Amino acid sequence: MTIKGHILDVTAREIYDGEITVRNGKIGKIRRCPLSYSQRWPYLMPGFIDSHVHIESSMLTPREYARVVVGHGTIGVVCDPHEIANVLGVEGIDFMIRSGRQVRFNFLFSAPSCVPAVGGEFETAGAEINADDIEQLMRRDDIGYLGEVMNYPGVLAGDPELMRKIEAARAAGKAIDGHAPGLSADELRRYAAAGITTNHECMTLDEGRTNINAGLKVMIREGSAAKSFKALFPLITEHPDRVMLCTDDQEPDELYWGHINWLVGMALAKKLNLWDVLQVACVNPQEHYGVRWGLLQEGDPATFIAVDTLSPEGRVVQTFIQGQEVFRHPDGVTDALFLQPAEESPVNRFEASPITVSDIAFPLKAGELLNVIVATDYALTTGHEKVMLSEQMCVSGGYPLPDVQKIVVLNRYRKGARPVVGWVRGFGIRDGAIAGSIAHDCHNIVAVGSNDLTLVQAINRVIALKGARVAVSPDGIVDLPLPIAGIMSDRPFPEVAERMEQLLDTARQIGCPMQAPFMTISFMCLPVIPELKITDRMLLDTRTMTSVTTERRM
Repeated sequence: MTIKGHILDVTAREIYDGEITVRNGKIGKIRRCPLSYSQRWPYLMPGFIDSHVHIESSMLTPREYARVVVGHGTIGVVCDPHEIANVLGVEGIDFMIRSGRQVRFNFLFSAPSCVPAVGGEFETAGAEINADDIEQLMRRDDIGYLGEVMNYPGVLAGDPELMRKIEAARAAGKAIDGHAPGLSADELRRYAAAGITTNHECMTLDEGRTNINAGLKVMIREGSAAKSFKALFPLITEHPDRVMLCTDDQEPDELYWGHINWLVGMALAKKLNLWDVLQVACVNPQEHYGVRWGLLQEGDPATFIAVDTLSPEGRVVQTFIQGQEVFRHPDGVTDALFLQPAEESPVNRFEASPITVSDIAFPLKAGELLNVIVATDYALTTGHEKVMLSEQMCVSGGYPLPDVQKIVVLNRYRKGARPVVGWVRGFGIRDGAIAGSIAHDCHNIVAVGSNDLTLVQAINRVIALKGARVAVSPDGIVDLPLPIAGIMSDRPFPEVAERMEQLLDTARQIGCPMQAPFMTISFMCLPVIPELKITDRMLLDTRTMTSVTTERRM
């Protein structure tokens, strides 16, 4: 097979006209040659790589995920399956690897380092991956690195169990991903000295520079909730060798429109140097993780993309993986993507029992200080507000303020568990509720609503489906079943995207102003992100890792 076009050589940093000869899935020869002016030729370049993603957040299996992203020019993803691992442990990791093998696509899976993220007295997960497990996983050829080390306090304190996990990765010569929001320069240096190499949690330019100076590589993230490109893009020019691009958590409604190509387009719109942009989008992830997925050089795997222009609006017209055309615009994905028929037998762990309105009662008393989680659209972090309750706020069975709703978390892994109830500001729900079994990282059931009846309806629908996202309005219930571990669908992407759009429409109908309410609610339970979170066991101040209770002021 021979393909002609304007060839982008990312090693020499030059563009020339030529043709690529593909033999046995590899690039056999690249030859410079003139192109006919009578035909419009594409630009041939290496494909894009997502350097840090949790595929489960798309609610798609790896097989179905690949079907979507090849159309955006993505040829590989570095993925941490810690979401499904929190539910099913190593069984969940193996499910992801099996699904990935069904398609012609590049997956690099990690051994999740923090399963559960905190666990113990703070939250309940469905599984645990200990240091013995990590040592065994690091010996496997299908495990490429150690997943994000979210327990940064444990690293700084030298926690023996955690340090065994890190040492197992170092001994295997595999990269170690980081997760460290808001650390000081000294703390970051100590974090990096432990062997950790990356951080995707930088939200300001100064923080990004501090991370790079500490020896870490920074991943610029543009997910459905957390978005850092606007703040961090100057790092691409300042340190093109120390930056990568990622989505981390991207919902299907956004994934439909774009992936890493979005970040590339935004970078080009900022007039950044084309070669620096391709360095961070295509080259750095391969070099950092020691994979050879293809850089459009002779002898490389014939994995590359064709785009119509090099402008910010450039469109992917073809994607080739291992010498096979897996996507062509406008026809879509080709049969060459699939290596075998779909085998997505659902795996799950879901034991929760239905609840009643009385189970989520929260009596209010005048003179008490009410702890309120402050949620912000597109943000993983939360605030902590204390509201002094007046007599007027304590109406029997009511909620204290119009813009404060009840938030409920229920352990999904044990029958008869008692829900934990708190309060949250920011979702703006006026008449209804939203709920889901995607609640990072333990994936218990979480719900926010304007009244107890709809909250219970939403939670019980999630339970009945053994995993789902749900929205309840006066017009009824809309749901997206998630039978795989309670966090992923077994349906094709178009069906998942359409149902997710219906859920978002319903959320807007009941008053929620957020663009990403389901992604935002899923992070209300994550105890490794500041400041006030709620788990199936408690309301938690994540700065001090202490339980927060109602205070009485006389």
